Amino acid sequence: MSEALPVPLKAEDEKSKFTTSLGSDASLPVEHQHHIDPALERRVVRKCDLRVLPPVLLLFMLSFLDRVNIGNAKIQGMAKDIDLRGTNYNVALLILFIPFILLEIPSNLAMKKLRPSIWLSVLLFGCGIMNMCMGFVQTYAQLVAVRFLLGIFEAGLGPGSIYLISMYYKRYELPKRLSWWYTSGIVAGAFGGLLAYAIASGLNGARGYLAWRWIFIIEGLVTTVVAMAMPFLLVDWPHEAKFVNDEERACLLARLSIERAESAKMDRWNTKRVFSDWKIWIGTLMFFGIVNTNYATNFFIPSILVEMGYTAVRAQVMSIPIYAVAAVICLSVCYISDKVRHRFGFVLLGVTVGSIGYIILLAQAGLPEGAKYFALFCLVGAGYIVQPISVSWLMNNTGGHYKRAFASAAQIGWGNAGGIVASNIFLVKEAPRYKTGYGVSLALLLMTGVMTVAMYFYLVAQNRKKASGQRDHLLEGPDADDLGDDDPRFKYNL
Repeated sequence: MSEALPVPLKAEDEKSKFTTSLGSDASLPVEHQHHIDPALERRVVRKCDLRVLPPVLLLFMLSFLDRVNIGNAKIQGMAKDIDLRGTNYNVALLILFIPFILLEIPSNLAMKKLRPSIWLSVLLFGCGIMNMCMGFVQTYAQLVAVRFLLGIFEAGLGPGSIYLISMYYKRYELPKRLSWWYTSGIVAGAFGGLLAYAIASGLNGARGYLAWRWIFIIEGLVTTVVAMAMPFLLVDWPHEAKFVNDEERACLLARLSIERAESAKMDRWNTKRVFSDWKIWIGTLMFFGIVNTNYATNFFIPSILVEMGYTAVRAQVMSIPIYAVAAVICLSVCYISDKVRHRFGFVLLGVTVGSIGYIILLAQAGLPEGAKYFALFCLVGAGYIVQPISVSWLMNNTGGHYKRAFASAAQIGWGNAGGIVASNIFLVKEAPRYKTGYGVSLALLLMTGVMTVAMYFYLVAQNRKKASGQRDHLLEGPDADDLGDDDPRFKYNL
């Protein structure tokens, strides 16, 4: 990097040049592209890590806990109390994903026009209220209705928080931050088991409510209270950042504009360019296959542990080590992936580990309980290897504000349809072997592997075409200044 400017540009000048850059993708003036003080840049990144990430991680942890705590509630008496017979539990799970699929993309596009700190806070507040309401339902129909409403509020939180994080970091800084984001979901799984254990041990029957009702009420109340503080904790777009001084804001906007400038600019919505991008659809299918495993484990691990012979209370405790190990795996693998700037091999590693877990469970007859317990570690660990890396891989290779907003919402929104599959393949009549559940999940995981290979060879082919000049003609077209990652100068990350 060339020598830094001793005195940065005035923040007012920088803001006027870069407001569209982080509300769009306007480029950095060429004369300032390489004049960023490295020490100042490190300080800005450190401030982003301390100010942007923690509230978003807390938001996702609480929303994910509200989404999956039904698994903990089920084994604490909910199934019997409101008569969840046959496939009733499966329907209660799948209903949440209908608004997920329908509303995640509109939510991200709406957030682009609004303040993220307000939009995400309102959604989280709604999640907390709906979660508390589940503690008071008396019938199966009421449970389904409240779960549907919960899905409406949950829909925008995942893609919205990823979208917000992606606007503060460079391409190769993103995977590590997304691994922290996903780890907060793992913490939610472990904390959910611990909290369910504490509630079942101390509050079962308190004030006439069984433990499963207290799980929803207490966790929902915590989410609601935190949501009321979120407008003061969450950040908005980079050009509006209040946690940096004028000098730091100028640096923040400049470093982002340098990377997103000419080679990844998309200031205008381009329907053809967005919808014809094969990366988005391959990435969505990758996510669809692995998200089935993620939801299958979160929804059904407590039940599987009970069927392995543990009491309901003991099963809550036995789930905690599974998520603790998964957190270590997620952070370690994503750290290495970030260091070597490679995604393909690590996604295949996760697919392999998960496949081993499913094969063990499909062949579980005669196997010791320890082997089946080990298989659960493989499944959860695999899920949290593949999910963050597949998301960051697509984000790394998607250029332009509009395209990135659509890609993150499409991958997570439509990919979450895997949750519908996971909700319906673990049938009560097949317990405890769940041949349909494990077999379909293995097939979807292998589909993720196939899509991973397809993504890799597609990106290799595109990089070769760009390197050989076969894409240079795009620079002479009518939208040459708005190509996004189709720009010949944009190199795809493998």
